[in-house]
Amino acid sequence: MDLIKVAEQAFQAAKEFPAFKSGDTVTVAYRIIEGNKERIQLYRGVVIKISGHQEKKRFTVRKMSDSIGVERIFPMNSPFIESIEVNKIGKVRRAKLYYLRALTGKKARIKEKRF
Repeated sequence: MDLIKVAEQAFQAAKEFPAFKSGDTVTVAYRIIEGNKERIQLYRGVVIKISGHQEKKRFTVRKMSDSIGVERIFPMNSPFIESIEVNKIGKVRRAKLYYLRALTGKKARIKEKRF
């Protein structure tokens, strides 16, 4: 019975996530398995790049933990991603925001796009 569930999940259609681009602040709910326990960790940060295409698409999220910048790469079709929530839509002029690595404090802020 367990094997059938695993097979169904493998062929399940990819989850639908909201459209986001680099510069947006997102919260990624990521499922973490520690031993035999499972928990969901929320990872909130700025998307600094989206790379790849189709099923190999992945995005990098950068957050500040205390005063240290932490980046994490998430595959779009990862079964461990529970949800992605777009918190802010950033106003940026380029696709790869590597320059944020060198900035700290208020200089590292991204303007929010207002509607």
